[in-house]
Amino acid sequence: MPEIMGYIRRAVTEYGMITDGDTVAVGVSGGKDSVALLAGLAGVRRFIGISFTLKAITLDNQFGGIETDYGPIAALCERLGVEYILKRTDIGRIIFDERNESNPCSLCARMRRGLLHDTAKTNGCNKIALGHHYNDAVETFLMNLFNEGRIGCFSPVTYLSRKDLTMVRPLVFATEREIRNAVNRAGLPVVKSACPVDGCTERQWTKEFLYDMEKNHPGITKRIFGAMRRGQVSGW
Repeated sequence: MPEIMGYIRRAVTEYGMITDGDTVAVGVSGGKDSVALLAGLAGVRRFIGISFTLKAITLDNQFGGIETDYGPIAALCERLGVEYILKRTDIGRIIFDERNESNPCSLCARMRRGLLHDTAKTNGCNKIALGHHYNDAVETFLMNLFNEGRIGCFSPVTYLSRKDLTMVRPLVFATEREIRNAVNRAGLPVVKSACPVDGCTERQWTKEFLYDMEKNHPGITKRIFGAMRRGQVSGW
């Protein structure tokens, strides 16, 4: 995965994401993006010239009351020499059985975010690396514009003062296609989400909208990303 490691190195260096002595938790859902981030960061450690510890954290929502098999992720972590932390949760039951949420994604994201922060702190981590990539950034920008009428996006680096945690997104220069291709070429394991609304979200609609726009206006994704950086939107 040399190209993905190159993107990670660029982001880490350009935004000062990781420094000597950091303990970085990678949020690993099992999807292609988080798996690529995990493998990429583990590879970058060998040559970036920064001494940091890497851990991987997976939160199992247990949709339908069923435990997801993350054995392939555990095996990958062992091969990479990364400590693996798997936490089973009741998030699936709370959202779909107890609350019967009409907008489950928002509550799920908040619950997972809080639990990820707490798990990282409990395991001695001061930073959390998330698998948001280039296309995620553009999609988030458009979702904020379309749904809330505001200019904004997640930041490459975000410090959470209440938790004393720093969130970093080392894949921001890598496109979704490049990540998918790299994961396939490297034969990395991917664990499919068991979420009952997977693929039926607002983000999926935005992804398809942007795909159609790209067909009619080639290069529009790149131009939006460039405008975000030139305009220094949300710390870009």
